[in-house]
Amino acid sequence: MDRTAGQKRTPEAFLYPPLDPFERRMMTTPDGQQIYVEQSGHPSGQPVVVCHGGPGGGCSPAMRRFFDPDHYRIILFDQRGCGLSRPHAGVENNTTAHLLADMEQIRESLGIDRWIVFGGSWGATLSLLYAQAFPDRVEALVLRGTFLATHEELDWFYGGGAARFFPDLWRQFILPIPEDEQHDLIAAYHKRLFCGNYGTEARYARAWATWENALASVDYDGVIGEAPTEYSRAFARLENHYFQNRCFIEEGQILRDRHMIEHIPATIVQGRFDMICPPTSSWRLAEGWARASLRMVPAAGHALSERGIAAALVLAMNRLRD
Repeated sequence: MDRTAGQKRTPEAFLYPPLDPFERRMMTTPDGQQIYVEQSGHPSGQPVVVCHGGPGGGCSPAMRRFFDPDHYRIILFDQRGCGLSRPHAGVENNTTAHLLADMEQIRESLGIDRWIVFGGSWGATLSLLYAQAFPDRVEALVLRGTFLATHEELDWFYGGGAARFFPDLWRQFILPIPEDEQHDLIAAYHKRLFCGNYGTEARYARAWATWENALASVDYDGVIGEAPTEYSRAFARLENHYFQNRCFIEEGQILRDRHMIEHIPATIVQGRFDMICPPTSSWRLAEGWARASLRMVPAAGHALSERGIAAALVLAMNRLRD
């Protein structure tokens, strides 16, 4: 019998207990970047690599809790410019191609032949692009809140689409930008996030991050927690840098090249009311992909921590284990 039957279940009810890494290292890339990499779980277990969101979000200890530590060898890393990777908030030599090369360097340095690739939001983007670049190295894909890095998706979030549901928060997001620049908010924020004045960059970074953080959960109640300045600055600068450059890929590239990975089993977990990455992207990705399973979670948004999202991701990983 389910011991939680009849009780309100929190995300923690579905997750594995907290665990500490058995290894932490700083990996030096050929161009001199320092990339933080950690391993936890079973040292000789089935390997899974976690691609965090953003770009610029960084990994967190909570990301270890979706995986059975008695079975999985869990690899987390901070992508260039964020988390514990250095240089912090830097965008030089920071493109999608660089991140894919970093993942390959991590895999080779750890002596892994093939691994499961797990990622949500921008992490799903990176997971898909990695699989398309290195299909023989991917055992399975587990994705959440798919972002295909298209102009349509960016226009939804930064061009007024999501604003129709959150006009109050949208007003706060556009208010710091002069009216004659509001037609291209990514470019307007880019000018200020890279102006060279730390105080100005930090102020606009907080506004950028607040807009996204507020829309992450379907349970938004009007209270927005403010992230630390250093985190917000790295997150906003990196995310804006990638979006200003259309994520350094061609328009429609991921769906165009899906045939390259259709032999790989994929589980796609999507919140029905995701305001950051609406369900249409996950639907398009899964449609016609015989080995892909789309799990549409009702009454759920974008956040990794939401109860239904957490439960679906743990279930997906347990099925791959079994």
